[in-house]
Amino acid sequence: MNEDCPMAKRVIHTMDQLKNGSLPPDKRVNAGNNLLVLAKESAAARYIVERNGIELIHDIIEKERFPELALALIRGLSEICRHEAELAIKVLNCFSVNSLIDLMIDRLTTEEQIVALQYLLQTIINSLTGLDPKTNQPPSEEKLKQFEDQVESVMSTITNRTNSRVLSGSARDSLLELVSRNVGINALYYGYKLLKGGQIFNLLEVAGELEDLHYESSMSITRSTRSLVAITLERLYECLDFDKAREECREKCMGFIREKLRGGDSESRIQSLAIITTLLQGAVEVGNYCISQQGVVEMMLMMAGEDSEEVQQRVAAEAIVAAASKKERCTSIATLGLGILKKLYTSSNEGIRVRALVGLCKIGSVGGGDASIKPFSDDSLHQLAKACKRILTNPKKDQDLKKWAIEGLVYLTLDADIKEELCADMEALKALINVAKTGDMSILYGVLTTLVNLTNSFEKKEIMPELLELAKFAKQHVPEEHPKDTKEFVDERVKKLANSDVTSALVVLSKTESMSSREMICRILNAICEHHELRGRVVQGGGVKVLLQLARGSNTKRGKIIASQALARIGISIDPRIAFPGQRAVEVIKPLMNLLDVECSALENFEALMALTNLAQSDPSVQAAILRDNGFSKLEHYYFEDHTMLKRAATQCVANLITNPEVIKLYEDENDRVKYLLLLSEEEDLDTILAATGALAMLTSASTKCCEKIVTISNWLELMMLLCSSSEPGLQHRGLFIAQNMVLASKELAEKIVDTQLFEVFVAITRPEIDNIEKNIKQIAEKILAKSVEYGLIKPNQDA
Repeated sequence: MNEDCPMAKRVIHTMDQLKNGSLPPDKRVNAGNNLLVLAKESAAARYIVERNGIELIHDIIEKERFPELALALIRGLSEICRHEAELAIKVLNCFSVNSLIDLMIDRLTTEEQIVALQYLLQTIINSLTGLDPKTNQPPSEEKLKQFEDQVESVMSTITNRTNSRVLSGSARDSLLELVSRNVGINALYYGYKLLKGGQIFNLLEVAGELEDLHYESSMSITRSTRSLVAITLERLYECLDFDKAREECREKCMGFIREKLRGGDSESRIQSLAIITTLLQGAVEVGNYCISQQGVVEMMLMMAGEDSEEVQQRVAAEAIVAAASKKERCTSIATLGLGILKKLYTSSNEGIRVRALVGLCKIGSVGGGDASIKPFSDDSLHQLAKACKRILTNPKKDQDLKKWAIEGLVYLTLDADIKEELCADMEALKALINVAKTGDMSILYGVLTTLVNLTNSFEKKEIMPELLELAKFAKQHVPEEHPKDTKEFVDERVKKLANSDVTSALVVLSKTESMSSREMICRILNAICEHHELRGRVVQGGGVKVLLQLARGSNTKRGKIIASQALARIGISIDPRIAFPGQRAVEVIKPLMNLLDVECSALENFEALMALTNLAQSDPSVQAAILRDNGFSKLEHYYFEDHTMLKRAATQCVANLITNPEVIKLYEDENDRVKYLLLLSEEEDLDTILAATGALAMLTSASTKCCEKIVTISNWLELMMLLCSSSEPGLQHRGLFIAQNMVLASKELAEKIVDTQLFEVFVAITRPEIDNIEKNIKQIAEKILAKSVEYGLIKPNQDA
């Protein structure tokens, strides 16, 4: 960059201000913020690096205890790294990953500063790999190969530091978030490398920590730490896509737990059970393997029975709850530990009692949605539900107790009677939503699963009637649907939730990195959007922005489809200018177009087409977004569907796009598109015919070539006669308008029309004694005749 150019001068001036230690602090902070702004431009970022800007930033952060300036400079480094991998490498050569993590420990310890350092590390990873977790953009194979050593160093260093004893809880969480965000199959696919490198042991070490239990060697953790470890272990295990690797992971985890147990003291046992519990919440297969090993269940039950050791009892009760993850295991836990759980439920320690309550709730829900399976009596289930609600609605109870109460409701709300009871108790329902609004990620799974249960928005397997009859004939158990799980009851529950401002709570919880949780948020919002009258509440609560993020960013494949369907439903019934203001109208197009896929249901296809029809009336930028990436062909595909509603919606959408110059060109090309529009006038569905003929009327207004194409269709006269003589005013108006466009297009076309029976129809329409035809239709016919007179094709009636 030339030093005389304005950009270079600004960079030089800013760096001079940063070097000047005699300047007042506020001016140097302003200089740091100016550098941040300049670094957003790639040319300026490179010039900063050329002038040893990274070294200057390093010296200021190392030598000066000036947190506000350091924060601005760290953010500036992020912008420099964002542009290209080579700049990120230069930053890494000056600032090692370890030194950046050390800043979290010694100097930059506020939440804002830790987030800035986390963002810098994530930006470095993104630049070196091409990954973008926000938009779900996968890494570049070329970059991964080119910068393999640097990426491995960054990932292993971050994971190695997660169990550092000197980290604060929030700093540890930020490192765990970095690992969980980048390790999975949708990111760097790094699970096996962390397993082989032994970094999994660092994660297991953190998994064994308890927030309120401190030993000499304890780490500082937050309420969210173990949840983050569970997510990280889950994603790590998902990367192990061959049996040997999975077996190695299971053995290493169990080996680590055995090593802990060799200590023989209560601390070792507590940490071992805490690790197993964390595994059961994330890498379930590994957790189940560990708990199935000889002596583990016995140790768990023995610890639960130790009345003198409250901490052991609490951890054991928590492990029992996590262990009862499957119907078979619930049954075995009920057989072995039901008595112990009942005993723990009478404990004077509230933390133990609430965990025992959840264990009893879990065993009581073993039948799931099958109304025929009842391990406990209905009265017992209602008593358990009341106990959970009492804790939830009591303002004196702390967040941890409420978390466990919600966990109990997760299992109890599999029963439709409990669903109705909870939704009838508005105090409990609002308390549940208010807990969610706190944004505490440790209660995330419990709240979302309970809401999914209440709305019945979980994945339902369709059972063919023939198979059902076959199962009955073979005397196999057939699940029974609860009478209160019918659509009438579900709709009422959804309305109560929507009116209790559940959307605001879901917006808060959408910050989670958990893909399964993000899918659940989509399911709940989509269940609300199923009802026309509730869609406005989703828009008012900020649901559209969240749905766009969930449809376009990090989410499961099914979650993206569900989020897109919710957006489509909003786009159908709410004015797009209100629902999708500004740039959002363009952003929503891609999710809607993704619903036009053969793998999506007919309902999803239809709703997408309806929403696109409304959006197609917007400005040209929205139309361009619809037509991008062969979009018009996707719409046209549904022209040919046998499904009347799909064909109608596709035709209406095309009609709203027809005046776009790009679409007009498509119809002018050598193809049968104009022919098919006219042939659609033979359909039985009136709305489809109105849309097709309306599209043809607008098309022939804009294109003479399309007018000429009509007369090349073999039965054009027959179809035009049907339209122009139709008893339906809308069709007759469109037919005459098309004819008028053809007459106005050229004398040759006018001559072809005048030489047919259509001329007699026009004359008949204009006759004064014909008074059952609308005035605007008569005027079009008169205009056609007047133009024909002008061409000299007919003579005016002297008597008229």
